[in-house]
Amino acid sequence: MASPAVSNLSLQVRCFSTSVARPFAKLVRPPVQIYGIEGRYATALYSAASKQNKLDQVEKELLRVAQLLKEPKLAASVMNPYVKRSIKVKSLNDMTAKEKFSPLTSNLINLLAENGRLTNTPGVISAFSTIMSVHRGEVPCTVTTASPLDDATLSELKTVLNSFLSKNQILKLEVKTDPSIMGGMIVRIGEKYVDMSAKTKIQKLSVLMREAF
Repeated sequence: MASPAVSNLSLQVRCFSTSVARPFAKLVRPPVQIYGIEGRYATALYSAASKQNKLDQVEKELLRVAQLLKEPKLAASVMNPYVKRSIKVKSLNDMTAKEKFSPLTSNLINLLAENGRLTNTPGVISAFSTIMSVHRGEVPCTVTTASPLDDATLSELKTVLNSFLSKNQILKLEVKTDPSIMGGMIVRIGEKYVDMSAKTKIQKLSVLMREAF
């Protein structure tokens, strides 16, 4: 049985979703489910923004919020646990008015402030970004190599990786370098993970050698 605190949070998040959208409208389910407090807020925001066709606008506004909360003056005011909640709410209201944020983004920030969950804001923004990435059909892929790839090799790698995607999926590639893997590459695409590094091969060989002798 859910605790009173959790039940209350669920109610508040549902109220947020319906307060900025059509009353009694059904929740629009996101393309990926994210758990935890951040996931609840992000899901409610996705539902509300989807109904108003403002997903892209809200995503841009949240990225701006993330930037603003890193500014020392604002952070000192709204992230300080010793500052009164009413003062935080006023500071954030001034911020959203100055930036001319949509009611969707403004309501989210106000709700987080009123519930004393401003420290969860970065997590909510990250969760919403993840939902939007899946919404666009993006498939995250990280490739780690011991040294930087030349243009020809990188182009060939992209062709190979794209061949594993379905028609409506988009490759979101990030290439990293890590000399410690010694050679080869490590590929993580979606939920799949393939380690073809020289370091891992040497480790496996070492184990086999110990077993043989």
